[in-house]
Parts: sequence; C-alpha cells; structure tokens
Amino acid sequence: MVTTQDFVLTAIGADRPGLVEALAAVIAAEGGSWQESSMAHLSGKFVGLVRVSVPAARAASLQAALEAFTPLRLVVEPAAPTAAAAPAVLGFSLELVGHDRIGIVREVSQVLAQHAVNVESLETFTSQAPMSGEQLFHAQAHLRAAATLDVAALQAALESLSNELQVDIVFDHTGA
Repeated sequence: MVTTQDFVLTAIGADRPGLVEALAAVIAAEGGSWQESSMAHLSGKFVGLVRVSVPAARAASLQAALEAFTPLRLVVEPAAPTAAAAPAVLGFSLELVGHDRIGIVREVSQVLAQHAVNVESLETFTSQAPMSGEQLFHAQAHLRAAATLDVAALQAALESLSNELQVDIVFDHTGA
C-alpha cells in the first residue's frame, strides 16, 4: 500500500489563459494527482483552491515545485488526515435572498456558528431587483451539522435577521 500526502493549495494571480494547465503540469510532473478544486475569476484575478494527492516519497519534491511556481502566488498547506470515525452529520443546502446591506455575511455566518453549522462551500453574489432596481444579496451554501441540529430554530434565526430575507433549506438525500 502506497502512503500518500495531500496538500491544499490556495492560488491567486492575474488571470490569463493557460494558468490551470501550467499548474496541472507541475503537479503531474511531480507525480501528484489533482483531487478536487474550485476556481473563479474575480475582478481580473484568477483565484482557486485545489486539493492534490501525491505519494509520500514525493511530497517534499511537489511542495518545493509548487512553492517555486511563479505564474500564481500559491500557499501550499499539508492537508489534515481524514478522521476515521466521524459523528452522524446532516448535510444540507441553504439559499438566501434579501436586500443587500453591510454586514449581511457576518450576520448569516454568526447564526450558522451559533447553531454549530459548518460551512463547506459558500457562493455569494449581488444583483439588481427587476422592478425596484434595489441591490439584492444572494447566497448559496452547502452545510454540515450534527444530526441533532434543530433545523426549525436555525431557519427562524436566519429569517429573524431581516423581514425581507428569504431562506430555503434543502436536505441532502445521501444522509451525510
């Protein structure tokens, strides 16, 4: 059995064609396997998160190659080992729409933290309301919590942040 080391990379740099290919080439040249990623174009910048797995014997070589990679500013962190036995969890998605205002992400994340909900992914954006032209805030998140989560209390706490905030919670059918 080959032992492996996982790394989590954060990347940022001026966006241009070929960045992903150049990064993938470095990872492949060092025997690494691209496991999962999330990437976006934000204000002219390429930003990304990547999890890479490599045979443990090549971990130091991959880390050095990534740290020398100049097209992007990379932070390379060894990934934490996966827990063998995790408590029962509830996976669910959350969609929010409401009037945009300063502090809305802080308010929503504070409620989630108070209910011991872990944010696994979060995407936010703003748009113009069709009729009024007001700025709307949208959030889509994938969340995890203990199976004992009081979902009704979580939804009520989120909805209490604003009269205009619409909250939709959808549970994963996988059970985890």
